[in-house]
Amino acid sequence: MNLCKKLFFGLALALQIAAVQAAVGGVAWDKAPVQTNDQSSLQHGAKIFVNYCLNCHSAAFMRFNRLKDIGLTEQQIKDNLLFTTDKVGDTMKSAIDPQQAKAWFGANPPDLTLIARSRAGAGGSGADYIYTLLRTYYRDPGKPTGWNNLVFPNIGMPHPLWQLQGERKPIFEAREQHGHEVQAFTGRWDQVTPGTLTPQQYDATVGDLVNFLQWMGEPAQNKRVAIGVWVMLFLLFFTFLAWRLNAAYWKDVK
Repeated sequence: MNLCKKLFFGLALALQIAAVQAAVGGVAWDKAPVQTNDQSSLQHGAKIFVNYCLNCHSAAFMRFNRLKDIGLTEQQIKDNLLFTTDKVGDTMKSAIDPQQAKAWFGANPPDLTLIARSRAGAGGSGADYIYTLLRTYYRDPGKPTGWNNLVFPNIGMPHPLWQLQGERKPIFEAREQHGHEVQAFTGRWDQVTPGTLTPQQYDATVGDLVNFLQWMGEPAQNKRVAIGVWVMLFLLFFTFLAWRLNAAYWKDVK
């Protein structure tokens, strides 16, 4: 009986959560176009990260000179990605004062070194979450920053890429769900003001940024995968060799 009650209340709670998510316009996470072996994508993502994210967010576990792993030279890093006071061996620290950040946004912006690994959930990978988040901002005059987000309702961070995307308005429609009328996102948008990029270009830019964040969470992942492939081939070869040696050794034994 107790088990039945727990199952019933668990199901009721899940339905309530689903209704709340629908009411605030919750959306499914889109699949991020992650390809951490695409160096041109990673280089563009690094440029977007430094220009639009590093003002407020740090990547304190990543050094600028590690960007040589994605095909950049030390001179390119100095010329295009470093602030005048930074050195190529420094870690990626934001320029914002933590106390000012807390006063402006209500909390100190999180470090982004491992953000793509830490945000994974039932909806998909952390890269999927960030990719969808940065593409579902909309103007909301009722919020302190003037922005809101479908994936993260009441988000404290303003839209960092709004000049690229422009201003959009999500289209909602009334739907009945579990006996309640909720405002559900239709998947369509009204473009209020255009950005400097087309929607396709903006999605590609966000994809490059997310690709860089995914790589930054584990810079050695491509090398790890390559080594893993060779290790598996090595083990398969010597498994076959051991099997044939075993057969040869026991062939005269009756």
